Amino acid sequence: MYRNILIPTDGSSNSKRAAQHALKIIDLQGNLIILHIIERYSIQPGVLPISTITSVDENLYDELEQEGKDILKEIKEYLREKCPEKYEKTNFTCEIREGKPDLEILKTMEEEDVNLVVMGASGRHGLDRVVLGSVTERVIRKSNRPTLIIP
Repeated sequence: MYRNILIPTDGSSNSKRAAQHALKIIDLQGNLIILHIIERYSIQPGVLPISTITSVDENLYDELEQEGKDILKEIKEYLREKCPEKYEKTNFTCEIREGKPDLEILKTMEEEDVNLVVMGASGRHGLDRVVLGSVTERVIRKSNRPTLIIP
């Protein structure tokens, strides 16, 4: 039934639980797409000289990209440990994209012809822990694909 599942992840414990749930329900030989999005934060112009801004921005991006790679690796290791038999029968695609998280998730859903999106109810950012995560909420509102939210 679900052969192509998307798991957006920020490395939070909620996203790990969502990934574990997705692995349990995916069809044999299905494809699990693990997606991490880098959202660049703009630096205020006029605070630093332009050459410094470019250097800081490039260094920050490199650090965020490495963090994303570490998160993807950690999620796969977590899944291997929690569901070893299902892990071996599942294909994995790991992607790092840059942009606004909800828009990148929606774009990936279309591009990868996803059957189901499995997300944690909130991520690792401050007030998102109190209510349904803002990224999760925006994806639910705009999605035309089934979306499963794991508390």
